[in-house]
Amino acid sequence: MITLYHEIVYQPLYNGLVFLIDVLPWADVGLAVIILTVLVKLALFPLSKKSIVTQVQMKALEPDLANIRLKYKDDKQTQAQKTMALYKEKKINPFGGIIVILIQFPIIIGLYSIFLRSGLPTINADLLYSFISFPKVINMQFLGLVDIGHKSIWLALLAASSQYFQIKFAIPAAKPAPATDTKPTFQEDLARSMQTQMKYVFPVMVFFISYNILSAVALYWTVSNLFAIGQEIVVRRRFHLKV
Repeated sequence: MITLYHEIVYQPLYNGLVFLIDVLPWADVGLAVIILTVLVKLALFPLSKKSIVTQVQMKALEPDLANIRLKYKDDKQTQAQKTMALYKEKKINPFGGIIVILIQFPIIIGLYSIFLRSGLPTINADLLYSFISFPKVINMQFLGLVDIGHKSIWLALLAASSQYFQIKFAIPAAKPAPATDTKPTFQEDLARSMQTQMKYVFPVMVFFISYNILSAVALYWTVSNLFAIGQEIVVRRRFHLKV
């Protein structure tokens, strides 16, 4: 399995990065990282679009789902049946977003791995395809300001900030449920707690991870988050989806 992942995901992405460095001699490695990240994200856009649409549609159904949980709170079987009937009526696959994420995950991890393990400015010749040439120039100074082969607190802060706004945009505040005297269920409390942790704790984790690894990883994380925000804006406007 590891060998298959290496050959199908990691090695092609590594060769893509080296190829960009070679054919764009005017670009530093940081710009090559940005270009490769954007190209991969564009290739994954059809899958990401489906996930975003499903997520927003699910969010819009929350008041209806709350009504079902309230009405059938003592009959879990009927509650589940009514919930699935509502999904079917609205033509929503509640598991579609998860499946899409699982498909993208190996590629995203592969992209992260090549920036973490690339070894730049040293290039591993054993990983290169026969038609990929060694770059004549490998400029590690991103925009002439930051050596992305080392740590950078500024890029780490950018990665953390972009992660916060990406999560805030992707997980908007839930619509108010119908007013009742019943307390929130354990699942509702858990979901709210997880959303809060993702919004505030995960960006902090991203900062420390980005700062303690190479700046190339922080740069990848920042570009990836900005692209995710942009694609959500595009998808929601195109399908007239409200936050």
